[in-house]
Amino acid sequence: MVDLERIKAESLAYFRALDEGATSRRHFRHADEEGGLWYVEAVPDRGELIVIKQAELTPAGQLHRYSWEHLEDGHGGLTDQAIDPEVDPLEPIAGEEFQRVWTR
Repeated sequence: MVDLERIKAESLAYFRALDEGATSRRHFRHADEEGGLWYVEAVPDRGELIVIKQAELTPAGQLHRYSWEHLEDGHGGLTDQAIDPEVDPLEPIAGEEFQRVWTR
C-alpha cells in the first residue's frame, strides 16, 4: 500500500528546501484559455526549472496560491512538473510583478 502521508511529507520537504536554499529565482506569467492568469516562481534544480510558488488569478478575481506551505486544496495544487520556458507558453516577468500578485 502506498504511504500517501510519507509522499506528501517528502514533497513538502523538497519544495521547502528549494525555496529556502534558492540563490536564483525566475518568474513567469501564463494566460489560460478561460481568461485566468497563472504566475510562477521557479528555481533551477538538477538541470531543470522547478516551480516553487504558483498563483492562479481566476477570471472572477479569485486568487489561489500554492507553495510548500500550501501544496494543494480543492481547487488545485502546486505543479510537480518541471517547466521549460523555451517550450511552455510562459512570459518572463519581473520578480516585483510576481510579488504583487503573490501578496495580494
